[in-house]
Amino acid sequence: MYALFRTGGKQFRAVPGRKIRIPSLNAAPGDTVTFDEVLLASDGDSVSVGQPLVKGASVTAEVIQHGREKKLVIFKRKRRKGYRRKAGHRQRFTEVRVDQIAI
Repeated sequence: MYALFRTGGKQFRAVPGRKIRIPSLNAAPGDTVTFDEVLLASDGDSVSVGQPLVKGASVTAEVIQHGREKKLVIFKRKRRKGYRRKAGHRQRFTEVRVDQIAI
């Protein structure tokens, strides 16, 4: 059983019991969150494809922790001009464990 759902402008594949890192949510660790934007769902025998969403389908997950990804280095340079700029960015994420998929 699996489902493809959308959150934070990105798509994720959910399998019960698996952990997923998604864009940061405003929820405390231990809270339960529900994702209603399910694009595709499968129960092992049949596949339901949404147009654009699967009606009545949802993914329920528990928030495990919040964190920040590894640093992404942004480096700009122009040759022969002495121009160099270095900056870094660490994207925030929320780690969730998928509890159940309702089709």
